[in-house]
Amino acid sequence: MATPMTTAAAGVGIGQSGGGIGSKSMKSLVDSPIQMFWFFHKAIRAELEGLHVAAMEFVRGGGGGGGGGGGDIYSLVERLRFLREIYQHHCNAEDEVIFPSLDNRVKNVARTYSLEHEGESVMFDQLFALLDFYNQNEESYRRELASCTRALQTSICQHMSKEEEQVFPLLIEKFSFEEQSSLAWQFLCSIPVNMLAKFLPWLSSSVSFDEQQELRRCLHKIIPDETLLQKIIFTWMDGVKINKKRKSYEDNLEEHIPSATMPSNFTSIAGKRHCACLSSMNDERDYVRSDCSSMVSTFDRPLDEILHWHKAIMKELNDIAQEARKIKLSGEFSDLFALNQQLHFIAEVCVFHSIAEDKIIFPAVDAELCFSKEHAEEEREFHKFRCLIESIKTPGSNSLSAEFYSELCSYADHILETVKKHFHNEEMQVLPLARKQFSPKKQRELLYQSLCVMPLRLIECVLPWLVESLNKEEASSFLRNIQMAAPPKDTALVTLFSGWACKGSKDFCLPSFAIGCCPAQQSSGTPGVAKFCCSYESRGNGIVQSDQTNNVNLLVKCVNSTAEKENFSCDTFKAVKFPKSSFPNQSLCVPTLGVNSNNLSMGTLVASKSLRSLSFNSSAPSLKSSLFNWEADISINNGRQTRPIDNIFQFHKAIRKDLEFLDAESGRLSDLDGTFVRQFTGRFRLLWGLYRAHSNAEDDIVFPALESKETLHNVSHSYTLDHKQEEKLFEDISTALSELSIIHENLKSINSGSLTHFFDINDTSRKYSEVATKIQGMCKSIKVTLDHHVTREEVELWPLFDKHFSVEDQDRIVGRIIGTTGAEVLQSMLPWVTSALIQEEQDRLIEGLKQASKNTMFSEWLNEWWDGSSSSTQRPTENRISQGDVIHESMDPNNSTFKPGWKDIFRMNQNELESEIRKVSRDSSLDPRRKSYLIQNLLTSRWIAAQQKVPQSTTGESSDGDKLFGCSPSYRDPEKKVFGCEHYKRNCKLRAACCGKLFTCRFCHDKVSDHSMDRKATSEMLCMNCLTIQPVGPACTTPSCKGLSMAKYYCPSCKFFDDERDVYHCPFCNLCRVGGGLGVDFFHCMTCNCCLSMKLVDHKCTEKGLETNCPICCDFLFTSSETVRALPCGHFMHSSCFQAYACTHYICPICSKSMGDMSVYFGMLDALMASEVLPEEYRDRCQDILCNDCGKKGTSAFHWLYHKCSDCRSYNTRVIKVDSNPTCST
Repeated sequence: MATPMTTAAAGVGIGQSGGGIGSKSMKSLVDSPIQMFWFFHKAIRAELEGLHVAAMEFVRGGGGGGGGGGGDIYSLVERLRFLREIYQHHCNAEDEVIFPSLDNRVKNVARTYSLEHEGESVMFDQLFALLDFYNQNEESYRRELASCTRALQTSICQHMSKEEEQVFPLLIEKFSFEEQSSLAWQFLCSIPVNMLAKFLPWLSSSVSFDEQQELRRCLHKIIPDETLLQKIIFTWMDGVKINKKRKSYEDNLEEHIPSATMPSNFTSIAGKRHCACLSSMNDERDYVRSDCSSMVSTFDRPLDEILHWHKAIMKELNDIAQEARKIKLSGEFSDLFALNQQLHFIAEVCVFHSIAEDKIIFPAVDAELCFSKEHAEEEREFHKFRCLIESIKTPGSNSLSAEFYSELCSYADHILETVKKHFHNEEMQVLPLARKQFSPKKQRELLYQSLCVMPLRLIECVLPWLVESLNKEEASSFLRNIQMAAPPKDTALVTLFSGWACKGSKDFCLPSFAIGCCPAQQSSGTPGVAKFCCSYESRGNGIVQSDQTNNVNLLVKCVNSTAEKENFSCDTFKAVKFPKSSFPNQSLCVPTLGVNSNNLSMGTLVASKSLRSLSFNSSAPSLKSSLFNWEADISINNGRQTRPIDNIFQFHKAIRKDLEFLDAESGRLSDLDGTFVRQFTGRFRLLWGLYRAHSNAEDDIVFPALESKETLHNVSHSYTLDHKQEEKLFEDISTALSELSIIHENLKSINSGSLTHFFDINDTSRKYSEVATKIQGMCKSIKVTLDHHVTREEVELWPLFDKHFSVEDQDRIVGRIIGTTGAEVLQSMLPWVTSALIQEEQDRLIEGLKQASKNTMFSEWLNEWWDGSSSSTQRPTENRISQGDVIHESMDPNNSTFKPGWKDIFRMNQNELESEIRKVSRDSSLDPRRKSYLIQNLLTSRWIAAQQKVPQSTTGESSDGDKLFGCSPSYRDPEKKVFGCEHYKRNCKLRAACCGKLFTCRFCHDKVSDHSMDRKATSEMLCMNCLTIQPVGPACTTPSCKGLSMAKYYCPSCKFFDDERDVYHCPFCNLCRVGGGLGVDFFHCMTCNCCLSMKLVDHKCTEKGLETNCPICCDFLFTSSETVRALPCGHFMHSSCFQAYACTHYICPICSKSMGDMSVYFGMLDALMASEVLPEEYRDRCQDILCNDCGKKGTSAFHWLYHKCSDCRSYNTRVIKVDSNPTCST
């Protein structure tokens, strides 16, 4: 057994950090508004827990659909649907606002969390798909449902914990208070209005009273200082329910608006009141009178206003197509950015318009109506168009070619025709049915609900854009229908909508029955009296803004309130087309949100994804879809050349295979089958151990390699957090399986009658079923969590190796990984991995591992036991170390001068003889004649020993008859009767394959034999307790010994036993070494081909550096049992030899470089040289020197011993020429 280098220090593991930001450690929300999201997470966790509890009740209650003791499947579905809507919009807002902003400040953090959002969306889809096949009578179905809800809970909670541990601290650190407030406000404005009205009261009800108060104070800081906006948000926050005035309010509107007196009311009020908005009112009176009949007619069919949306969208698409053609003709790209922003705006309008139709209008008209395929196709086309425009930024793109221009126009025309055809079909199929089925009141409600599908930040842009495309009567009718459809609690919201719509009106101000937004002028007359003012009283200055200039300034101030911050731009706001005539001709005092200048411009993160596919859409893109990751276009080894790093990711296939087994077979745990429980537990523990080795390799080697690249900082931290969470899941499952085994044993004892008085069989059976159900849910959780984890690694991390690492770099990484993996782990891992691969993949994996370890004995070790390797794989032809002849397990520590006797000489094997010959040759105390005599006799000692042993062996064999040589116990400690020999403590003897005799170890064999023992050829052993010869193994197979262990450590490859030390087998040295093991306190360097201490990870590599003799004692270092020391120059020697040599030398005996830090010694020489006075005739003489440390030539003042290098200040130099010039400047 050989000993690796042992200058190791204890490794420091990655510290376990907390699971997120707790309420005690959390800063006040007033100090860090971004931590408002912690309350969102708390509410989501409570909802997930309630969902899982409801699912468990459903399992225990038998799944009844009604009341009666069990859980209600219908309430469970509704609860899940609400959670999905809330959480999905929360994720979408993070993807739109928080993550792009974070990515501008800290790279490589946010993308991982966006990937996790996509995976969680898939989980919701799978859970709803399971509910579609509802079968309440099957227990397996109910258990599967409960396990899926648990997996959902685990995945989302882990995701939120990671955000709290990594994302929140970065946001707090990198963003000021004002910037955090801006991000939180943008977040709220990115959630659809209808969901925000549910989200805020739900959030408020999910936290304590004190937390509610702190949240309200935070919202006061976050929301712009405008009364109307504050009122809207806090109305939602409080969940205010207006008393039942809705009916009378609507009746009043129905009575007054259609009447013939309405126009005269407009004019009479206009004559009595004056408002800042009435500057153009006199010019509008006649128009209002003349078009009153048209307003009444559109009032009867509000749903026809869908045509206004279609008209505005088609106009915008026509403009985009014309702009594309203009770019094609001119070849000028200056307007391409504006075109991209315009395209993004109209695409987002189309997406939300489609969602409103799919979720609100079409289901109400006819449940069988469906345009989801057309909507999805349009979204894909918009995405492809934007990707084409974005590709101009890609190096090497063909954006200047004629093909690019043609493709640009083709995409624009194709989208235009697709949308036009789609709108025509809707107008022909949907609108006629809607007009017949719904009353005007219902149609208004559908339109208002459709508008509220959009978020506030989009509505602020959409309303003026839409109103600009309408004439006066259409605009008035549009806003009048909004006001009539809105519930009373939305009065402030409708006021805001109406004010925004006024920005798009041309040369007139809309009447208040359509907008209701003039707090400065409240009429005391009949309901429906016209009020023509869009002024808004700003709480900031306490006065009513009526001057046009002041109003425009206020708008600009509102819009630019956050644009001054770093990395924020108003370019997108400028790209949205507002009417030029609206600003100078009317008051614009309704507050803006101040977010559109930030939100419409997409950051590097959002640009790489598809346009937002909202929430409850069952056809959300999967992790591997082109929509999700169009930039990288990643496919797993899609016909490309295999890279070394692919071997590591092949482990993912085996992980997935075992996860599928755990998930599928965990349902059988409830069958009370003890044999299956044991088999399942064994398979689980195998997966756990191998996954731990895989994750440790990633944390210790792969991730640091990625982080070492400057552009990849922070890319792996999220995955390290995943490993910690997954390890906790494995531990929980292991604990639960142990508990299940104990309960199963109790059930067996109860059935046998031995525990009847202590346990009730019904309670025990119920507990067994509960634990089995719990394990099934945990197995589902670990399967989902790990599957998503490895998929994200393949999508995000895998492509980075192609971009940032050469093939040689990847080989070194793979070598580092397998160099810290022990033989036992590899022997379990390789069959486990290859079982999930096809033959071609198996061959590539094995060849890749051999390539990474080409300088080592890995191929020899693998060929000894591996039968799954390709037949074409040949053993390397390069020179290898013969393991059967030169493995040394221990050596005599005595380093005194050799004075051998004949008895010693005759018992030496060939290696020992060569070593002693070298010692005699170096011994300067011997007389030359005596030295020659000893060397001559040593050289002939083998023959002499053989001649002397022949008669002795013959006599021994004849006297013993048939008794096997050595068939008796030997003792390491005869007094205490401890089995073994002088070399090792063990309970067995080995039967040498060469001569058939029994020896305790190979050293005992070689001592009395003229040949060496090949211990790997050993097949039999003798148990010294029962004296029975049997196949070699770790324990005695004789019943009388009751499985007596032969030693604490047994190596089946080396047939080596040791009962005293920590030993491990290195598959790359292919021999046993002293130590804790690879990855514990040693690793194998594939370049040096030696086991080194973990402390020497960063060392100077010398190819096959240990495959040489010690420069001091000339013993072969690779198989030496003594500890080996690495020198800074890359050479090696025994530690004991180093200690003796360093007493008189400080330079390497091979390369003459200094063996350590000699600065103190050189300082002493400086002092000595300064105090020494040379004779006058030598003072000005110089000598040419060569420095052994830096390798440079130079000159030095004359001296008999010491010459200092002028470059590195070292005295480790040699004289190469003496300068005879008597004048030396040095």
